[in-house]
Amino acid sequence: MVPKKILVCTDFSENSVLARICSIEYAKAFGAELLVLHVVNSRLFGYPGFAANAPAEMALIEEHIRRGVEEELELIGNDCKREIEEVNTYSRTGAPAEEIVNFADEESVGLIVMGTHGWSGARHLIMGSTAENVVRTANCPVLTLKSSAKS
Repeated sequence: MVPKKILVCTDFSENSVLARICSIEYAKAFGAELLVLHVVNSRLFGYPGFAANAPAEMALIEEHIRRGVEEELELIGNDCKREIEEVNTYSRTGAPAEEIVNFADEESVGLIVMGTHGWSGARHLIMGSTAENVVRTANCPVLTLKSSAKS
């Protein structure tokens, strides 16, 4: 099955660069639309129930993060558009793996491409693996690429 839409996930780290390069090549080969997604991990903002009582500084931090994400996505989108025409960027806030899978389902994505950090041991237990969770729960194929970058 040839994907008509390819989703590449980015956390703006070096680990996601290889995934982006690969997704561009697949999109060119398949004539597919490329969707670039960044998920702001909601754990950064604390518990959702506290949102109404969050200090004003927290709201400013959240807004600053959102603006930074949009700027980074615009740069990535423009970079991708140098090689393929159909590129769209998106951001969401929430649990990364869950948001990635939900987004892929909503957009009828045919292939998800994402980098891995390659963590193991205690760091893997503490941080978890977004890629691993996406592979287990996605309703479409997932291509994971381990970066040579050290985390």
